[in-house]
Amino acid sequence: MSVVNIIGGGLAGSECALYLSKRGIKVRLFEMRPKKMTPVHQTELFSELVCSNSLKSEMIENASGMLKNELMLLKSNLLKIAYHSRVNAGKALAVDRNIFSQTVTQAVEEKVEVVRKEIHDIREFDLEKEYVVVATGPLTSESLMASLFSFLETEELYFFDAVSPIIDSEDIDREIVFSGDRYDQFDENNQPKAGAYLNCPMDKITYQTFREKLIQAEVLPVKDFERKHLFERCQPIEEIARSGIDAMRFGPLKPVGLFDPRTCKEPYAVVQLRKENNSGSMYNLVGFQTRLKWAEQKKIIHMIPGLEHVDVLRYGVMHKNAYINSPLLLQDDFSSKKASKIYFAGQLTGVEGYVESIASGYFVAMNIYRKIAGLEKINFPLETMIGSLFFYCTHAEDLKPMYANFGLLPDLAMRVPKKKRRAEKSIRGLNAINDFIEKNKQELSNDKKDDI
Repeated sequence: MSVVNIIGGGLAGSECALYLSKRGIKVRLFEMRPKKMTPVHQTELFSELVCSNSLKSEMIENASGMLKNELMLLKSNLLKIAYHSRVNAGKALAVDRNIFSQTVTQAVEEKVEVVRKEIHDIREFDLEKEYVVVATGPLTSESLMASLFSFLETEELYFFDAVSPIIDSEDIDREIVFSGDRYDQFDENNQPKAGAYLNCPMDKITYQTFREKLIQAEVLPVKDFERKHLFERCQPIEEIARSGIDAMRFGPLKPVGLFDPRTCKEPYAVVQLRKENNSGSMYNLVGFQTRLKWAEQKKIIHMIPGLEHVDVLRYGVMHKNAYINSPLLLQDDFSSKKASKIYFAGQLTGVEGYVESIASGYFVAMNIYRKIAGLEKINFPLETMIGSLFFYCTHAEDLKPMYANFGLLPDLAMRVPKKKRRAEKSIRGLNAINDFIEKNKQELSNDKKDDI
């Protein structure tokens, strides 16, 4: 009987494990936590969300929303769990991190053999006979990473990622901070309605003073840190501030579509807070990834209007993320060109983002199952977000970590007004994924038990 060894209990590894185990494949999942922790993980739970609790937009006019819709049609296990553990975030899918990770962990432990140990060398497995999925993520241990690069005969690629702080909601000043979602702040009677976000408004002087203090604040030295290795979508707030006087106002502090109830006007800038849990006892600062020293973070947070007295429950941190040169090293099903039973999934392949990592775990599991069953490997249609993203990862001339985005998709066959192009691409992609599912119905629906 074939056994699939999965290294790493993150989003990709957990999705892969559940897909295979529910189809009768024996899975052995290796996770080094809690015996060895990473710089940013706080628990031993599988699929712990580190940077944010948001899985981004659900709208099909948004690339992430399109990807979610595709995965829901494919019956992704982790996305189903995400919806069961969601917290209110307007048009975005955000989750209670603890409930999400606990539920994933319980589901995996019920179906999979879990081994809590660190894998130091990929050669611990018989690479000619055993299936191995490397899903160790961007914080792969140094010893395993060294083993991988030795085995694959390649050089390390990396970028830097940062995490936002989380605050206690108890001392947020609700006389200043207002509830409301961008462009959806008032009801049909033009009365303010409760939103998924809390908003901290700034006037021009407050913003300029805040920016100056942010630029001057002391940062933690990070080994090998260079600005060119900052991943664009996870730029620390202080780096955004340095890039231009209005950079934050066109980025995470964008005020457009929000109105301060005290002035009935759009603020000069807005810091948004998003729920960390359903009870609303914790909020994270949206877009406030940072490498500031903790004492400096506390001062900066207390400069934000309405947050002068809040307790910081978790400070932001920065860490080095690694990924491999997938176009050079991997087949289009994410198997190694050097050893066909070794697969890679998650951020090591060059995908970036929670849902993207889940999708890669699904894709790898689907093709391993097919290989064990004696079937040909398959790829998702390029019209789908999942298909075009993975095509990019294995064919890019200059691979950079990539989120789902509409630029990956082929052009529409006919001219469509600009405002409707994204929706049309999404509809085309969802039709393509439905056709794909119908064509491969027997393999994709062969769950032994669907009880998550």
